[in-house]
Amino acid sequence: MGLFGWTNTGDERPPFALEPGPGQESVWDYPRPPRIDPDRRRVVVGDPADPLADTTAAVRILETASPPTFYIPPDDVRTERLVRAEGRSFCEWKGEAQYWRLADTPGDPIGWTYPTPLPEFLTIAGWFAFYPGRVECRVADEVVRPQAGGFYGGWVTDEIVGPHKGEPGTGGW
Repeated sequence: MGLFGWTNTGDERPPFALEPGPGQESVWDYPRPPRIDPDRRRVVVGDPADPLADTTAAVRILETASPPTFYIPPDDVRTERLVRAEGRSFCEWKGEAQYWRLADTPGDPIGWTYPTPLPEFLTIAGWFAFYPGRVECRVADEVVRPQAGGFYGGWVTDEIVGPHKGEPGTGGW
């Protein structure tokens, strides 16, 4: 049995996992601990006519049971449109996160960074991830759907099959 009782590590897809079709990926084939996967597709956050972020240099964090989370280099984010938001959280793999919200709109954070991640994730230090349920996100012109559960920041696209963490009945994962 793994850390916190977790037994799925991406080595074997559980029987309840959906079978991916052509051009699809199963979240159950992603590893644990997670890995960083470069992605050169165009990623746009916010209004495509006036984006908050626009890049072809994103990376995806792939972790068993979760849709990928895309991280965008800070040079491709209009950081002047963001301010620090209240709250912090800790990821067992990446470290302590800081949250960000739109400077001109009070409310919940729309994204986060890991300013000083744990050693295995130093390559994403200061990179931005965004909640697709709070700000429009696109991958190669496909509008991203948010990962269920409110807290999670996974990006659900047509290429991803689950079920994935955050959906009803997944609290024990």
